[in-house]
Amino acid sequence: MEQKKFEAMLVLIVPKVIGLIVENYKLDEVTAARSFYESNLYSLLEQEATKLWHFSPLTLFNMYDDEIKTGVLNFPEEA
Repeated sequence: MEQKKFEAMLVLIVPKVIGLIVENYKLDEVTAARSFYESNLYSLLEQEATKLWHFSPLTLFNMYDDEIKTGVLNFPEEA
């Protein structure tokens, strides 16, 4: 995928995931965004080759939630 198209996908996905973090963790947007950007999930999401951008924002939120609660990043295919 072209870099510009990949970046456009992130621009659409990331705010939705952060919105779910705000809603479910009762955090302000800045704190939620900081937490997401510091997660292992985001580190992998920003790498186009991982194809994590194929997942819905809800799936990505659930992965983030699991990582925060357990300290382990699990992928849906491994469930």
